[in-house]
Amino acid sequence: MADSTEAYYDPYDVEIDADPYPVFRRLREESPLYYNEQYDFYAVSRFDDVEAGLGDHRTFISGRGAILELIKANLEYPPGVVIFEDPPLHTVHRKLLSGIFTPRKVLALEPKIRDFCARSLDTLPDPGRFDFVADLGAQVPMRTIGMLLGIPEADQEAIRDRVDDSLRTEDGRPMELNMEFLAGEAFGAYIDWRAENPSDDIMTDLLQAEFEDETGTRRKLTREEILTYVTVVAGAGNETTNRLIGWAGKVLGDHHDQRRELAENPSLIPAAIEELLRFEPPAHHMARYVTRDVELHGRTVPEGSSMLFLVASANRDDRRFPDGDTFDIHRKPTQSLTFGKGAHFCLGAALARLEGRIALEEILKRFPEWEVDVSAAKLAPTSTVRGWESLPARVS
Repeated sequence: MADSTEAYYDPYDVEIDADPYPVFRRLREESPLYYNEQYDFYAVSRFDDVEAGLGDHRTFISGRGAILELIKANLEYPPGVVIFEDPPLHTVHRKLLSGIFTPRKVLALEPKIRDFCARSLDTLPDPGRFDFVADLGAQVPMRTIGMLLGIPEADQEAIRDRVDDSLRTEDGRPMELNMEFLAGEAFGAYIDWRAENPSDDIMTDLLQAEFEDETGTRRKLTREEILTYVTVVAGAGNETTNRLIGWAGKVLGDHHDQRRELAENPSLIPAAIEELLRFEPPAHHMARYVTRDVELHGRTVPEGSSMLFLVASANRDDRRFPDGDTFDIHRKPTQSLTFGKGAHFCLGAALARLEGRIALEEILKRFPEWEVDVSAAKLAPTSTVRGWESLPARVS
């Protein structure tokens, strides 16, 4: 480890990950352009730097991967991994998916999502104890994205678990790459069935879509492209919203007065979800490959470097969010960077917000009071998203 007097950040360090915010504050104040020699990456931590970098898709590209381990592995990705693509290919593929997540289509899901929440919460084996992750966070996003994709309900848990396993890490070590899962063959049987049995779901939409590709050719997606699309949607839709629900339990468990205010006045819940997303974003950083020498804070970041944009740090930067380390559901609305910026702004942002709002509404209807069992809670071991693997609470 570096000298203890210097700011130090290691995304694989479990002690830092347990509470990274003091480290982030030091980086913002002492080392706004940080370099980690062991893992050979740069990082920026202030809001303005993160916002500008994520918006500059020519200098900081996604085509080499948006996760540090992937950039270092220098891999080739199958077409359709929109989060690991750059324009013009990214523009073509994103346009295909954007039609699936329009505000109208997302809002139409509310009754079904509310039903998923009610089914999970009304069948608890112990009505005095509730695990925000196992009993809800791992259930509702899985059911929602499974329904959207067209995966039978009986198969949804197995698919979710495969997604989760592909993101897990061992303590203190980078993620092992699972390119087999990214290729999407886990969904092959469903795609083949939908080709013969169309329905009202994303798989059918992708099978039937016609588009003009980056070469100007009018065509349909290949089977391989559809498999990759479905894999990306399944992974993004399950993991991050699960973490949001877990953080709702932990943060509101720590802020009793604000939780009670939400129970008494549910109209405040949408603003509370925004504050939760700012205060504890599921994805703490986004990685990019640097395409040219770039000057930052008086130093040169060389072409070919890996850059981490520390979103979780930027979201607490006092320069943009006064008293940024304080959770406040009455905070004046200011766009955080939780869903990214620019070309790669998260397509599922509206769906994540909707699921978070409905989940919190349904929880507070039944359990206006809870106390987290911190001794039994466990953070999930991943280097890509930060959140709870289990978060049991006593409820009343």
